[in-house]
Amino acid sequence: QVQLVESGGGLVQAGGSLRLSCAASGRISSPYAMGWFRQAPGKEREIVSAIDWNGYNTYYTDSVKGRFTISRANAKNTMALQMNSLKPEDTAVYYCAAKVGYSAPKYYEYNYWGQGTQVTVSS
Repeated sequence: QVQLVESGGGLVQAGGSLRLSCAASGRISSPYAMGWFRQAPGKEREIVSAIDWNGYNTYYTDSVKGRFTISRANAKNTMALQMNSLKPEDTAVYYCAAKVGYSAPKYYEYNYWGQGTQVTVSS
């Protein structure tokens, strides 16, 4: 079983920055991709960013390109999301997720999930 724990959420003013972290524990026997998803009230969970095992193949949803940066450190089983120039529309619960194999854009393709961390951006 794999456990994912997010940290780093909080309240920030528009234009500010936050850094989310995800720590993985347990056993995943194969190379695995990781991703960040978010869900705002009344909306479907959507992908924000994803990164493959090698750390070079990354994906960003259009609304965060140029503002967010995903990274991972396999030796430490951690992943991070640096969020800059935050906007009120970035407000949501952010989830860390993992799946065996390559990254994918849909939440239902991921097997492991963290409990979520709230990000609130005030205007």
